[in-house]
Amino acid sequence: MAIKVLAFAGSPRRHGNSETLLDWVLDAMEKEPDVTLEKVVIVDADVNPCRGCNACEKLNMCVQRDGMDILHDKIIDADVIVLSSPIYCMGICSQVKALIDRFQVFRSRKYVLKLPVVPPERRGKRLGVFLSTAGQNWDHVFDAAVPSVKCFFHVIDVKDRDIRYLMVKGVDEKGAIQNHPTARTDAERLAREVITDIRARLAA
Repeated sequence: MAIKVLAFAGSPRRHGNSETLLDWVLDAMEKEPDVTLEKVVIVDADVNPCRGCNACEKLNMCVQRDGMDILHDKIIDADVIVLSSPIYCMGICSQVKALIDRFQVFRSRKYVLKLPVVPPERRGKRLGVFLSTAGQNWDHVFDAAVPSVKCFFHVIDVKDRDIRYLMVKGVDEKGAIQNHPTARTDAERLAREVITDIRARLAA
């Protein structure tokens, strides 16, 4: 049984802490049988900001023709969606926020047009993962990011109970996560747990 994993590397700084955390998760997932991975680097994906025109409430599609034309069906088809972002100014970075805002088309489909986002038989059989890193050590440093992440997943029918998190604070300079005492082990453990979970859901 093939398991499709779609991952978004959100940071504008390539191969920094949040992308390293993502790569550790993906490397561990790839070692599992029957897993196919695709990693999308958002800064290279040609995703424009939402225009707020609300045309998707009538058209069931976005009026913009850009990288989301390619990503739209991949988002729907994926069994596991992994989103990574660093924390900038106490929130997700702007590149990731632009992607989340473009999920307005799914919101319109689900809540305005009352159409399914995924086929009914796939509801409850998808998982979301949010990975994040922050330079600060404050306990609340990720608090502002989580609501946006939940919105990202909710509109594509991934509920709270189906979202997994790994958020690592206190890693500021590029490469600092390499010296974190548990981040890599935690990433690899999370990857195995997610694949075990989705495999059981797909087999049910």
